[in-house]
Amino acid sequence: MSLLLLLLLGATPAAPPSTGERLVAAARAQVGVTTSYDGAYRRIAYPAGDVPAQTGACTDVVVRAYRHLGIDLQVLVHEDMKAAWSAYPKLWRLSRPDPSIDHRRVPNLVTFFRRLGATLPVSRRAADFSPGDIVVWRLTSGVPHIGFVSDRRTPQGTPLVIHNIGSGAREEDVLFSYVITGHFRYPPGA
Repeated sequence: MSLLLLLLLGATPAAPPSTGERLVAAARAQVGVTTSYDGAYRRIAYPAGDVPAQTGACTDVVVRAYRHLGIDLQVLVHEDMKAAWSAYPKLWRLSRPDPSIDHRRVPNLVTFFRRLGATLPVSRRAADFSPGDIVVWRLTSGVPHIGFVSDRRTPQGTPLVIHNIGSGAREEDVLFSYVITGHFRYPPGA
């Protein structure tokens, strides 16, 4: 049906999905495909490199969702690290950026999002989180973790999270289960 006919009939065309909604759909599509966790170093292609789809780390859920939208965090993070090496953490004893792993480390993604102005306030209020927002936690073990805020909520109104914390990509009620250390929306304003 044409737009003119829809308008004449009083119907309004559906708005295209937002960036956040598209990210959620791309992350959710990994559930049941990525069925294990493996954060080990692997030499991968550059650009558009990836570990096998059935495995990966929490960062791979984020990287794959953005790549589905045409945003290659592997390239963006690696190039930013080359340009601003001193701004990034030196937790892995690397002497220079490495395109096989730069984007697969939570602290590097956090630094990248902060440098690009994607930071939002950290909150304990469910209403402050929108679909597609990125959340970073410190797990009880002290390890950093990352995932997406879903468009689905619990009956109490808490958004679910799409992430891989050890058993593959999952959509779960864990937003407030760990200490939130970062909240981002990338691209900023999306």
